[in-house]
Amino acid sequence: MNPNVKLARPEILTLQSYVYAAWDHRYERMHANENPWRAAGDNSLLGLNVYPESPATALHARLAELYGVALYQVLAGRGSDEGIDLLIRSFCRAGKDSIVICPPTFGFYRVAAEVQGAGVIEVPLLRSSSGFALNTDKLLQACKSNESVKLVFLCSPGNPPGNALNAAAMLNVCRELNGRALVVVDEAYIEFTGRPSFTNLLADHPNLVVLRTLSKAYALAGARCGTTIADAEIISVLARVIPPYAIPTSTVESVLEATAPEQRARIAEQIQTLISERGRLAEALRQCALIRHVFPSDANFLLVECSDADAVFNAARSVGLVVRDQRKQPQCGNCLRITIGTPEQNKRLLQGIRDAEKKSQVSA
Repeated sequence: MNPNVKLARPEILTLQSYVYAAWDHRYERMHANENPWRAAGDNSLLGLNVYPESPATALHARLAELYGVALYQVLAGRGSDEGIDLLIRSFCRAGKDSIVICPPTFGFYRVAAEVQGAGVIEVPLLRSSSGFALNTDKLLQACKSNESVKLVFLCSPGNPPGNALNAAAMLNVCRELNGRALVVVDEAYIEFTGRPSFTNLLADHPNLVVLRTLSKAYALAGARCGTTIADAEIISVLARVIPPYAIPTSTVESVLEATAPEQRARIAEQIQTLISERGRLAEALRQCALIRHVFPSDANFLLVECSDADAVFNAARSVGLVVRDQRKQPQCGNCLRITIGTPEQNKRLLQGIRDAEKKSQVSA
């Protein structure tokens, strides 16, 4: 038995999962109180008038193949957000247990913890001109001195920092916390790094959990499909908590089509285009007077520190674009996050910033 399973809430470990209306495809459906007719405009293969298969066997098989893991190691959810929520609800008792986050980082970790009534312990990343890094010593100290810690969330590449965290440092955290806490590595942007996924290391680290998503590289943000990947016993715990029929039929069919083997060359080409544009945009932004610093990025966005963040934000809006204000994030004063767009969008953004600089010079 994986000793890390014992970290879960005791009531979850004894929970009897909801029994959904299983279906044998040899028979017509008169067992799930569904409408026998399709809705107007329903072009799905299965039909939206019937419940999707639960668990979504074909979807899970595809995700396992896509990420190179066993079928029993994956659980699909409505975006990575659902994986985060399931982990916190399954492993954190309200008012008793805690998570650790390393700001600046993805804001939903905190939101999900606070909804559950779990504590949030912050161990800030170390900022330098070359990016953000784990403060490994303080992170381990915080976890070992506080028995309430059940989950450590490490976003790599980070959002909003952009750079990937040091792999050796993350593995050291996994080793040191085995049996004490799960280490959740959020790899939402891993496809843009050229680096191997931590899914390759699951066999050696039973407390490791990896989050993946199809929202970024696979252009399926609107389909809402993320994957939690972990040891089979951890996945079994989460599967008890996820609602039945959680993944809509439209999502399943969209994912199966978009991730088909014949589509992957096109996806790989788009990823390379975004990586190339990332480098080109970063270099051009470094030449802009309104941009003080461009942080290194392994993701599909750039974190930039501005001399005048309002001016850059408004410059983007002046050419019909919107960027993300990150000034409320710790260590991100005067910072904006710019998603890499099409070559035309990136060119338009640069033109807007240059026009703003010219106006500033004239008014001065």
